[in-house]
Amino acid sequence: MAVAQRFRFREKPGPGTDGAVLEVRVPQVLHVQYGMYVWPCAVVLAQYLWFHRRSLPGKAVLEIGAGVSLPGILAAKCGAEVILSDSSELPHCLDVCRQSCRLNGLSQVQVVGLTWGHITKDLLSLPPQDIILASDVFFEPEDFESILATVYFLMQRNPKVQFWSTYQVRSADWSLEGLLHKWDMKCVHIPLRSFEANKQHIAESTLPGRHTVEMLVVSFAKSSF
Repeated sequence: MAVAQRFRFREKPGPGTDGAVLEVRVPQVLHVQYGMYVWPCAVVLAQYLWFHRRSLPGKAVLEIGAGVSLPGILAAKCGAEVILSDSSELPHCLDVCRQSCRLNGLSQVQVVGLTWGHITKDLLSLPPQDIILASDVFFEPEDFESILATVYFLMQRNPKVQFWSTYQVRSADWSLEGLLHKWDMKCVHIPLRSFEANKQHIAESTLPGRHTVEMLVVSFAKSSF
């Protein structure tokens, strides 16, 4: 049974601010599938989107491995043209993407099944994207290259696309550096303090807690970012 969890993002008070507040509700489901509940990385990525919300209206945004889709839902509520995706082999995760859309009144958001590393009809039919989102998809090392291969395919549609990703540090032995070089990508680490995410409680939630989360912006190595 799904229980809705509320996240409330607030603009930091100060000169020139209007005290903006945005509430996002997502389902939390007790289920063995990873994508059925909110992970610490998701709220950090959502905070990055909130911090840069003024750049989002009209942007084409795809969230991969979306699950409950907190970042993608926030982007849609900030005016982005969002597509949510999760594995076509995990129908429960696709259903929870749709639940998140319904909870937030986002009937215009499309949900598609994409399996990392597979060139499918759904992948081929996607329009060019401006931003690709992913929170904590770098969970199993054997999936890392399949994820980047999918991102690379999407980057070929729009060489200026950026891949915004958060991941939880679980092992010092895991690294994306070699794979990024192989796929002609570069990566910039974004300090959490630069977008007010260097804290244990974001958006009036208990997340990310004490977990160590990194924020990355990945682009083609030849891009100017």
